[in-house]
Amino acid sequence: MEIIIAIVTGLLVGGGIGLASRYALQGKYNKKIKDAEKEAEVMKEKKLLEVKEKFLNKKAELEKEVQQRNQKFQQAENKIKQRELSLNQRQEELGRRKQELDGTQQRLQNQQKALDNRAAELEKLQRQEQQKLEELSGLSAEEAKNRLVESLKDEARTNAQSYINDIMDDAKMTANMEAKKIIIKSIQRVATETAIENSTTVFHIDNDEVKGRIIGREGRNIRALEAAAGVEVVVDDTPEAIVISAFDPIRREIGRLALHQLISDGRIHPARIEEVVAKVKKQVEEEVIETGKRTAIDLGIHGLHPELIRIIGKMKYRSSYGQNLLQHARETANLCAVMAAELGLNPKKAKRAGLLHDIGKVPDEETEMPHAEYGARLAEKYKEKPEIVNAIAAHHDEAEMTTLIAPIVQACDAISGARPGARREIAEAYIKRLKDLENIAMSYDGVTKTYAIQAGRELRVIVGADKINDEQIPKLSDDIARRIQEEMTYPGQVKITVIRETRAISYAK
Repeated sequence: MEIIIAIVTGLLVGGGIGLASRYALQGKYNKKIKDAEKEAEVMKEKKLLEVKEKFLNKKAELEKEVQQRNQKFQQAENKIKQRELSLNQRQEELGRRKQELDGTQQRLQNQQKALDNRAAELEKLQRQEQQKLEELSGLSAEEAKNRLVESLKDEARTNAQSYINDIMDDAKMTANMEAKKIIIKSIQRVATETAIENSTTVFHIDNDEVKGRIIGREGRNIRALEAAAGVEVVVDDTPEAIVISAFDPIRREIGRLALHQLISDGRIHPARIEEVVAKVKKQVEEEVIETGKRTAIDLGIHGLHPELIRIIGKMKYRSSYGQNLLQHARETANLCAVMAAELGLNPKKAKRAGLLHDIGKVPDEETEMPHAEYGARLAEKYKEKPEIVNAIAAHHDEAEMTTLIAPIVQACDAISGARPGARREIAEAYIKRLKDLENIAMSYDGVTKTYAIQAGRELRVIVGADKINDEQIPKLSDDIARRIQEEMTYPGQVKITVIRETRAISYAK
């Protein structure tokens, strides 16, 4: 304000204004200054009032907030007091319950002591009674217990054997009838034929002059043929015939075909023999594969590994007990399919397992493993399913059967091999097998006579009536059957019939 006055005064002085005028102007400005000061004072008071009002409002709000917080603190404090009161009450309740439990425990201890005393008294009385009983019976407690146990065992054995006999009789009446129906239906629906192979092949020639050419100078031609084909060529005095001998049927076939081509061509010398034998081997290998493919197609079996197809083709040149192995495999496969269909199982899987069950009999390498186990390994190697592998491994009981296909394959293999005319045996081996059957049965106590009948497929066992009772007969039959299974090898199955009879002989004079 003083600055404004000084400025105005300076202007007035500089402008040449008169003194009177300056006083008048100064009065006006002084008035304005006072008015401005009053207005400023009013504004100041107004601002002070506004600030004071805001302060009071803020104070009121803070007091309200403090009051609310105090209320919350009071409520929390009240809740804490209530919880403390509740905890005190619970503590008093727990203390009271603890006293009750202590009292109950003390009462239980007293009752336990009383029970122990009572048990001791009862045990004492029991010993006294036992002593009295032992004195009266003349037996100790252990002896009496052993006698009771033995009598119960005998009674249980008798009852169990009777129960087993009833169950077996009932099962035989139903199971044998159903099994016979299924087997008869299966056999009736499959056509069978007999094929017998030897270990020699007779090659017929037009005249005996050819024999000299086959033998060659100093026997070089015949030696070359035997070395190349792996066979033995027998040229003797038999008219118009040459014998080719070999254990392997494929080698015999190669020798026969090679000899046929050599005689037809007329050129017989060592180099030509080796060339022809190599060519025939290739032809036979192709024929083996073609036979395997044709067999799989005829039976409707798909997805076989090429190596399995080749093995199936090799079966054509292998025989078992005089029965052609491929024919036996086809026959078994058809029987398995029919029997599986009769039982409501998958006929395709059964047919596949039946065809492959004897692949272990035509190994490419020498092995000492049983053919069932070796065949199962081959099937597993060439990605056959586990149920097929198990059926192959278990068809001679050399592995545990885990599927229903396995017993079907076993039964159909026995049907195919055991039917009349399917297989042949050497007379000496046949007689020895019959004697072994009779000797096994005769080794049991109580057996008086044994008879092997029906070509060794049934064994009649006569027992003494005074040595074996009726309850022991089923056990004896089972024991003989189990021992025959473990000690002998035979086609099909052997029926064991145990006969017990009592004879009373009198003479009228």
